[in-house]
Amino acid sequence: MAPTLESRIRERAYEIWTAHGRIDGQADRHWLEAEREILATAASSLPRACARPKTTKRRATSTKAVKTASRTYRDRKAAADLEPLPTGSHRS
Repeated sequence: MAPTLESRIRERAYEIWTAHGRIDGQADRHWLEAEREILATAASSLPRACARPKTTKRRATSTKAVKTASRTYRDRKAAADLEPLPTGSHRS
């Protein structure tokens, strides 16, 4: 049976406590250090595709295409402003 995450952290914290001379009063520090090590090891063993979600790539738009589209819009708007209004209607 594979050890649980908590049991692996507990064992590593005990190893750290033993390595530091079995001094009482530092259990929280040893636990957090063990937790950090175990989780870092677990995260580094994950495949890259799972560790970071893929982002969708946006299609690059050339500067020329943007300028052309902008110019076309301005030309159409200017032409629409110059067109005479049909009789009996008004623009708002």
